[in-house]
Amino acid sequence: MNGFFKVPVAVNEPVLDYAPGSKEKLALKAALNEARSKVIDIPMFINGQEVRTGKTQDIFPPHDIHHKIGTFHHGDASHVHQAIEAALAAKSKWENMPWEQRAAIFLKAADLIAGPYRAKLNASTMLAQSKNAYQAEIDAACELIDFFRFNVQYMAEIYADQPSANSKTIWNRLEHRPLEGFTFAVTPFNFTAIAGNLPCSMAMMGNVVVWKAAFTQIYSANVVMEILMEAGLPAGVINLIYTDGPTTGDIVFNHPDFAGLHFTGSTGVFRNMWSTIGANISKYKTYPRIVGETGGKDFVLLHKSADVATSVTALARGAFEYQGQKCSAASRAYVPSNLWDAVKTQLVAEVKTMKMGPTEDFRNFVNAVIDEKSFDKISRYIDNAKNDSSVEIIVGGNYDKSKGYFIEPTIIVAKDPKYVTMCDELFGPVLTIHVYNENEFENALELVNTTSEYALTGAVIAQDRYAITQATDALRHSAGNFYINDKPTGAVVGQQPFGGSRASGTNDKAGSKANLLRWTSTRTIKETLVPVKDYRYPFLNEE
Repeated sequence: MNGFFKVPVAVNEPVLDYAPGSKEKLALKAALNEARSKVIDIPMFINGQEVRTGKTQDIFPPHDIHHKIGTFHHGDASHVHQAIEAALAAKSKWENMPWEQRAAIFLKAADLIAGPYRAKLNASTMLAQSKNAYQAEIDAACELIDFFRFNVQYMAEIYADQPSANSKTIWNRLEHRPLEGFTFAVTPFNFTAIAGNLPCSMAMMGNVVVWKAAFTQIYSANVVMEILMEAGLPAGVINLIYTDGPTTGDIVFNHPDFAGLHFTGSTGVFRNMWSTIGANISKYKTYPRIVGETGGKDFVLLHKSADVATSVTALARGAFEYQGQKCSAASRAYVPSNLWDAVKTQLVAEVKTMKMGPTEDFRNFVNAVIDEKSFDKISRYIDNAKNDSSVEIIVGGNYDKSKGYFIEPTIIVAKDPKYVTMCDELFGPVLTIHVYNENEFENALELVNTTSEYALTGAVIAQDRYAITQATDALRHSAGNFYINDKPTGAVVGQQPFGGSRASGTNDKAGSKANLLRWTSTRTIKETLVPVKDYRYPFLNEE
């Protein structure tokens, strides 16, 4: 560490409200119109250069599948090799750059997003990932800004963390080195902020990165890369490629310089990656760091003392914001019998007010699911529920993909608490509710704890403090992010570090110092200022 400098104290970026006639709403609408008016050609970025292969794939908004907005260039095995080589070539100069110089790049990127790129980044997320204006604002703009600013602060705190004990003739210090080799970021479609944070958190700590973005998020990933390059990110530090998973994994996980994986995606893919890394462990120069956040089957548990309005809002927002495509989305709920009639009446009424359609119409609360594969999967579960006499669909249940991948917010009531949609991760706008005996809260706690293999997020709603205390203890390992009297979504960087355990991941808490520490390898340095020059200890004297 070349000296210690104080950095600006991080504060959360204010969320703009996009009220009618507001400056931000006018700018966002203009950015949407601009993006829709053209078809952009999106290259890969390797060693700071745009790479085009001629093998392209078209990009359409999920809510407007006949309107092309872009094409991207597919890479192959040669581009994976090139990305690794570019990263390794950039490694020495990047890791030796003073940390405050690295920090300046990401602080500038945050300010670029907050200012001139805000509308463009939000518009790209609204179009290509079908997020409404508010969901895009809290994700693409605010959360990514927060990741950059808070991670710089955490980085400074890590580097300042030095041994407190030194003797008169010894100086002890810690060097928080980057990992030895290159790192690999695999990012999802559903959050532009996650896609930006995974490679950048590693790079911030002096690591070099190969970044593989989800194909359905490439449109906004391209804007993130544009911002990073304008912020001064040197060539080769982050290399963005569009290659298929098996080809990429085969090359990356067999490379001796592979040093770390930062992943958000499905549990099955992550488990396969972990298994491959384990099988190849003898090939690597070092033990790779493996950090992953995967799936969830997130719960909302109502106690008999719960407030009905609080419960209805938590379920409506938690289940149906961004079409239930958040890893943290409420997808199973447990409602006590004494509250069921009131909750059902009010919840159904609220869901019926939700307008569905394209993101460009700001009146729409619900938009499209990400692609046809997701649409077909979710609609099959809905069809199976329609044909199963043991469950009831109380609202929604319709879907249409003639213009976009639209699925109505759907609520299923299941008598069997282990019904398939209470257990499987659907990743769509489907909430399944089980009504339990109001006097069997302890049994409900056990159901919540044992029904799913996941443990990402969950919420308990109650006014009885003893019930809250009981649930907090009983569900200790059921959720990495646990909410009391709120929906189980909406973690804010610097306030609620995010991540889960069990099948939901390694719980390394994105948006915290703990996550950044995973991308360092600490060296302890002891310097003896006045060296001893005689091997003999005092005890050897007989007197």
